[in-house]
Amino acid sequence: MRYKVKELAKISGVSVRTLHWYDEIGLLKPAYIGANGYRYYEQEQLLLLQQILFFRELDFKLDDVQQMITSCDFDKIKTLLAHKSNLQLNQDRMSKLIQTIDKTVVHLKGNKMINEHELYEGFDLAKQKEYEQYLVKHHGTIAEDLIAQCNKRTVSWGSQEWKEIKEEGASILQGLSVYIEKGAGPRDEEVQHLIQQHYKMIGRFYDLTKDIYLSLAQLYCEHPGFRKFFEEHSQQLPEFMAEAMRVYIYKDL
Repeated sequence: MRYKVKELAKISGVSVRTLHWYDEIGLLKPAYIGANGYRYYEQEQLLLLQQILFFRELDFKLDDVQQMITSCDFDKIKTLLAHKSNLQLNQDRMSKLIQTIDKTVVHLKGNKMINEHELYEGFDLAKQKEYEQYLVKHHGTIAEDLIAQCNKRTVSWGSQEWKEIKEEGASILQGLSVYIEKGAGPRDEEVQHLIQQHYKMIGRFYDLTKDIYLSLAQLYCEHPGFRKFFEEHSQQLPEFMAEAMRVYIYKDL
C-alpha cells in the first residue's frame, strides 16, 4: 500500500513540513515520486520513520540518526529491541514517579508521614544537574546568579503558577510553529508579538536583560535538551525562534 505525504503525516503525527524536511536532508526519502509530482511512501519508509521517531524520543540528534539508519550493518530488529530496553527503563522511572506522587498526596492529606528521601524518588536528578552544569560552564557566574534567582522566585510557586507558565509557554511555541507552517519569517509582526510574550514570561524567573536573552537564543540551538523539546513542535523551531529572539532584541538598537 502506498501513502501520499499528507496521508503519512496523518497516521504518524509528523507534520507534512517535517516530512518534506526529512526528504530534503536525505533522512527519509519517499519510495518514489509519481508523474503528478506527489511523494509516495510504502511499508519500508513507514518502518524507517518509526525508527527515526524512536531515536528522536531517546534524544538522538538527527545527524546521528541518519548515520545509524543508513549504515550497512543497521539491523531493524536488533535496534527495536534496544529501543524496547530503553523504554522499559524509562517506564520503571515513570512508575516510581507515580508512586512518589501517591505517597506525597497521602502525606499532604495527613494520613501517612513520608521521609525526605521518598519525596524525590524517580526524578532524573543527574539530568537536572547536567543542565545546570552546562549553563555554568558556558555562561559562568552569570548562569549561577540566574539559577539562584530562579530558585528563589519559584520556591513558593504553587501548582497554579506552574500550570499558567506551562500553558503560556506551550501556547507560544505552538503559535510559532503555526507561523512556520504558514511560511512566516522571524521578523513578521505576529511572530514578534509572540516573542514579546516569551520575553515577559522568561522575566518571571529572573531579572532578564538583552544580553541574557541573546544567550538564551544561542542556548536553545546548542543544548540537545532544548533542541529536542522545541523540535517536538517543529523541526525548524530552534533556529527560527533564536533568530526571532535576536530580531526582537536588536530592533530597538
